[in-house]
Amino acid sequence: MDDRKVHVVGGGLVGSLAAIYLAQSNYPVTVYERSPDMRRTDVPAGRSINLAVTSRGWKALQEVGLKEKALDLAIPMRGRMVHAIDGATTFIPYGQRADEIIHSVSRGSLNQLLLEKAASYGSVELLFKQRCTRFDVASSTLTVDDESDPEGHDVHAPVVIATDGAWSTVRKSMLASIRNFNYSQTFLGHAYKELEIPSAPHGGFSLDKHALHIWPRQSYMLIALPNLGGSFTCTLFLAYAGPDSFATLTTPDSVVNFFERAFPDAAALMPNLAEDFFTHPTSSMVTIKCSPWHVEGKVMLFGDAAHAIVPFFGQGMNCGFEDCSALGEELKRVASDSAPNWSNLFATLESQRKPNSDAIADLAVENFVEMRDTVANPEFQLKKQIGFELERRFPEQFVPRYSMVVFRPDISYSEAQQRGILQDRILEELCTGITSSDQINWPLATQLVNRLTSARRA
Repeated sequence: MDDRKVHVVGGGLVGSLAAIYLAQSNYPVTVYERSPDMRRTDVPAGRSINLAVTSRGWKALQEVGLKEKALDLAIPMRGRMVHAIDGATTFIPYGQRADEIIHSVSRGSLNQLLLEKAASYGSVELLFKQRCTRFDVASSTLTVDDESDPEGHDVHAPVVIATDGAWSTVRKSMLASIRNFNYSQTFLGHAYKELEIPSAPHGGFSLDKHALHIWPRQSYMLIALPNLGGSFTCTLFLAYAGPDSFATLTTPDSVVNFFERAFPDAAALMPNLAEDFFTHPTSSMVTIKCSPWHVEGKVMLFGDAAHAIVPFFGQGMNCGFEDCSALGEELKRVASDSAPNWSNLFATLESQRKPNSDAIADLAVENFVEMRDTVANPEFQLKKQIGFELERRFPEQFVPRYSMVVFRPDISYSEAQQRGILQDRILEELCTGITSSDQINWPLATQLVNRLTSARRA
């Protein structure tokens, strides 16, 4: 069975889901996770406390039989609640169909659910407090250390799937040992810090729990996602340096004054603001692209290890889950009693997934500008309304870009990016000279949409 055995480095969301797909295809798996077992002890949630699960993520969870259990952990959000500086709010729905919603879910709770499922298979071995420090590509050797062996021990690992995050040790080993390995990292000039709006004094939610709340302020923003207990996890996205930046928020008074000026209605709901601000870390945001993701049939990068993206489309986890779904599809093509040609399988996965991960990485950076700046702009809201009207009249020909990315797993990220560029030109032309979707020039709209359809078919 050694040629079927897979070693998964990283037991987070993507690693545990990959292990489940492998186990369901009758592959023995060993998972190495550097943290303690979060099912047995409290472990920090990591990069973010809660996440948005969208259709691509739900598709993968359904395929492994976990969608219903995961829904029990989630809160549906039907759109963005935009908070103006004067406290006025505007609700902008994500889509126009009843099922076009996203869900807020605890990262830790979802990871525990995935680990429980992985552990239910006798073919899966979960090893915790096991830190991978090196992968020797030539000899297929993982070096792993733990509390009893801090200097590390070697593990022969002919087939490795690396899901060890944006700062992947396995990827670093590939970079150091492969001549043609391409790698880029691009940091935003903004960082983020997670804060909290606690549950209301008598329980329940202080804000609408079925919305992603956003306070857009052009060069920075605050967002809030609901948690099951009634609290909201808030995330401040702010420049490192400049007039309004993390560099200027150095005292409790400066933090409170900034929030009362920039987000007054949120500040009124944050009694522990100053304490949270100075005890919670300030974290960077990076886009990582690399190639190749695999070396022969020895190792394959998945999730953030292959394609770290910034969080502004809520697709980091969902994209990683889609990697796992693609793995599951490829494993189905292999006879259950034989080992696949791992080199061919990994090459196929990379050819399928890399164009899409590159596309969503670029889209996520673009969406940052939309969320912090244009979402409160009347022109943006008009374009949103016109996009919905076009979708109603031409449902197969025009799907808003956000809907393609978030609600249509049958449309790849790369196709959504390409179609979105063409559709935005249509919206720009139809918006010219009007102030309401009631004023749409429908003969022109029909002509433009038909031209779009012809261009796609060409």
